[in-house]
Amino acid sequence: MTGYEPITLKRAKHLRREMTPQENILWNRIRNRQLSNFKFRKQQPLGPYIADFVCQEMKLVVEADGSQHSDSGHDARRDKWMEERGYTVLRFWNNEINENLEGVLTAILDALSQHPSPTSPKQ
Repeated sequence: MTGYEPITLKRAKHLRREMTPQENILWNRIRNRQLSNFKFRKQQPLGPYIADFVCQEMKLVVEADGSQHSDSGHDARRDKWMEERGYTVLRFWNNEINENLEGVLTAILDALSQHPSPTSPKQ
């Protein structure tokens, strides 16, 4: 048992099959440990929510957003829920992914490098 509601799992499976063009572009650059050997999962349930991409090792969530997310109260509640559980949430607009993919990847790498792995030994 995964602990997720069946409806959340069903929705995540659907979202994995029906990713947006920008999600596909980003996924093709971060999947299979292509980004500095960090493992990302796509359309990953986190509690009652689904993250576009998550690196569990570093507790980093990456979202690819369209204009429907502008000033979204739902997204603010979702981000707060994730941050309360130790996740960092990065959001990129679709046009950023289309026009500046290298900059998006650099921002993700910067976020990954700013947080030591929660699984690494403390010094």
